[in-house]
Amino acid sequence: MPDTARFAAISCAHVGPASKERLRSLDFILSNLADDQKQNGPLHSFVMLGDLLDAQAASVHPRDDNIEHTLEDEFRDGADYLEAIRRELPKDCKLVWCLGNHDSNILVADARRIQSDLRSLCDWNSHAEFGNEYRRWRQVPYQKPSIHDRKGCYELGQVVFFHGFDAGSNSDELEGLQICYALGGTAHRLTIRGHSHRPKHVTQCKRSANVLLPYWYANAGTAGPMGTEVPYMQRKDQNQWGCGIVIGETKIGRVGRMNGKCWSARTVIRDQ
Repeated sequence: MPDTARFAAISCAHVGPASKERLRSLDFILSNLADDQKQNGPLHSFVMLGDLLDAQAASVHPRDDNIEHTLEDEFRDGADYLEAIRRELPKDCKLVWCLGNHDSNILVADARRIQSDLRSLCDWNSHAEFGNEYRRWRQVPYQKPSIHDRKGCYELGQVVFFHGFDAGSNSDELEGLQICYALGGTAHRLTIRGHSHRPKHVTQCKRSANVLLPYWYANAGTAGPMGTEVPYMQRKDQNQWGCGIVIGETKIGRVGRMNGKCWSARTVIRDQ
């Protein structure tokens, strides 16, 4: 078994009605996957950091009834999206989908989203046509991880992947620190998330302007629609939105026995 693993992560495709931005982002992601593996070798893990699906059908906000795109259409498009990525990866690459809040909205027991008597029909894994693609991917539940229940993240060496829960201006750093401390506080961790749609280069956490902490964070941004393609997000400031892919390598094994920072990573951001 190798003692290092190469990885890549993207986030927030929000598969739904047709989107030119999503297609541009997918081309960017596939191109980077091909180029990186040609130069540096095959990937060990690929992580979709959540909100693969947009799930307007499960939204508590007003819905556009003029959109003729069903939840089943969305499931089919989501499977096609995952398959397009999988075909750029080695056959033995670990495929991980950290569910995001939009994905999870379909599953939660909330009658405002999906009626309880219809929820069994919304299992993407069991669909006869495209369920097989979803079952190829390890699905991480949308919940905050802790030292007692780590199911809400994917850990690869010192690197922690999760969707994200807060979207404030400092949420990448603050939430990264919270997750690191919740997982035991071991130093030299890197947290990689999405959720805010704002791509972020790998950055070291700080206690103050001049005092660095032994933790790092990055954000993969959004691989989904932007601008007027997202009518329900028009109130949000999208100036910092962008598509990114986080690519790196980490030593694997027991984190507590590692000396110093045993990973390297970078965020590649698409030119707007």
